[in-house]
Amino acid sequence: MDIGGKFAAAEFEALRARAKNIRLLTCDVDGVLTDGRIYFNDEGIETRAFHASDGLGIKLLLRAGIQIVWITGSKAMAIEHRARMLGVGHVIRDVFDKITSWQALREKLNFPIEACAHIGDDFPDLPLISACGLGITVPHAPEALKKAAHYVTEVPGGQGAVRELCDLILAAQNVRFDATMQKSI
Repeated sequence: MDIGGKFAAAEFEALRARAKNIRLLTCDVDGVLTDGRIYFNDEGIETRAFHASDGLGIKLLLRAGIQIVWITGSKAMAIEHRARMLGVGHVIRDVFDKITSWQALREKLNFPIEACAHIGDDFPDLPLISACGLGITVPHAPEALKKAAHYVTEVPGGQGAVRELCDLILAAQNVRFDATMQKSI
């Protein structure tokens, strides 16, 4: 995917400069790491589908030393399970006021705002997208999020949007993984 083709040269360089500074990525879950659909079986158990390429992107970022945090309004335990499988260190569930949780975590981890990125798809994410050094949203997001974001992914949420962002950050930081390194992921 040629992200640079979407921008004028100066805009693309500004985006790369923001991505180069990222040390903390926070992600919404529903509509970003999933397609936003929530499934219930006959016993009322809630499940979600996560995209495998997003998982690999997250593992690559973690390997590059970037911390990942998921911040979601959902209470679903499936989110905790998937995060644990990927090695995501922090999951903040059942929050509507995401900016307050993010600010407390960011201060605890001692990251300046310009070292933080957030990807979200709906209004609870708008304050974070506006506050971060790199704010990202997905194509189906409300127009207000698209206007506030530094970047709108080409790929929809739940279909590799997080991987697209991970690749952008890794490329901006000149992180390359060869086949040997990827085998241990």
